[in-house]
Amino acid sequence: MKDKGVDIVFNPKTKSNNVLGGIMGLAVADALGVPVEFESRSTLKKNPVVGMRAYGTYNQPAGTWSDDTSMTLCLADSLCKGLDYYDIMDNFLRWFDDGEFTPYGVAFDIGNTTREALIKYKNGNSPLECGGQGEYDNGNGSLMRILPISFYLQSIYGIDFQKTDEAFDIIHNVSLLTHGHKRSLMACGIYISVAMMLLGGMNLETAVDQGIDEAIGYYERKDEFKSEVKHFSRLKNKNFKNLPQDEINSGGYVVSTLEAAIWCLLNTDDYKSCVLKAVNLGDDTDTVGAVAGGLAGIHYGYESIPEEWTAKIARRDYIENLCSELYINLTRNSVKKLLSYIPYFESARDVEYPARDEKLLEFADTFYKTNLISYNYLVVLRSYNLHTMDQIESAIETADLELLKAILTGYIRQDRFKWGLWEYAVREKVFLRILNRFNEILQ
Repeated sequence: MKDKGVDIVFNPKTKSNNVLGGIMGLAVADALGVPVEFESRSTLKKNPVVGMRAYGTYNQPAGTWSDDTSMTLCLADSLCKGLDYYDIMDNFLRWFDDGEFTPYGVAFDIGNTTREALIKYKNGNSPLECGGQGEYDNGNGSLMRILPISFYLQSIYGIDFQKTDEAFDIIHNVSLLTHGHKRSLMACGIYISVAMMLLGGMNLETAVDQGIDEAIGYYERKDEFKSEVKHFSRLKNKNFKNLPQDEINSGGYVVSTLEAAIWCLLNTDDYKSCVLKAVNLGDDTDTVGAVAGGLAGIHYGYESIPEEWTAKIARRDYIENLCSELYINLTRNSVKKLLSYIPYFESARDVEYPARDEKLLEFADTFYKTNLISYNYLVVLRSYNLHTMDQIESAIETADLELLKAILTGYIRQDRFKWGLWEYAVREKVFLRILNRFNEILQ
């Protein structure tokens, strides 16, 4: 990372960096699946994948990732600068034509629907006119790369985006770049909805159930999507987790990939078990693994990924640095929204409970629409050996990014239990000090 100030106060491998957990989780699972892509379930049952293999289907070294990770990195790289569909497509072309965003400078795997979309873009079509919209354009090529959008949306809406048309439009448009059929758009929407619930630190099954229900509920309310909801009926079934493996399809159809990934997540208890189960389903091993691995990486965290696997990942440092850059840039965007309240906190003196200033309530609401919430803030505070309000306040001016998020979350959320805490934080300039420290870290 180039920003020395951020280097000092940010550990890129901390559990709070869900970007790293998700994207590296995806990349590792992708690499596990590359050597056995297209192998049958019965073959893998006899000789299951248990770790990184070399060569195999594409004759690549161990730790080689495919187009799943490459296109995910294309999107992540573009989102570091903001949302620009032309820039995303330009990155896809740099991968497709020039071998950028690849392990070794060559794009060795690309789906037909994606190829056709990129050719259309090269021929002058606008980005949102390129994705195939036919029944047979429902491969998993947009689902496999959509994960970074969850981090982008979190920085704008928090984790509760499912009633916002604009958020779903963004998801759909990013899919539409290569895959434009409504079924593909919906698969991406459901997947991102589940990812967002996992980002909120929920219990696994609760996150999956709520993510699916919220997204499908959204589509059921939209006339243009109603006819397609039936294709996701198995996911709505509360007994989906209990389906036997023989009823889980792991081919390249987008609905099958989504189902397989979520089924593996629900039927395992750690990252390693989840992605090995996904890869050993056979057929489209790298993509089913990648889609499952992204969710598992978010839920279990970067540190849950076996070191012997990450050690073999091609261009590991590049992936980790890009993830950290995206995390910092999105966090900076969230912080900017809160910094606009500095003049308010500079001038505010007394806010008497229970009559609260509308600006203060607006500040709290804005906070919940950022990626600054530390869902395990009490654990974080204890890990820094901070147990009293005096200790916490004294740590503000030297706090790193993770601790500062935990402190602000504590002040916002503890008001439910300690009435008057917000008023105190305004009067004693605690909120102002926290915002100034954020500004110092991320300016």
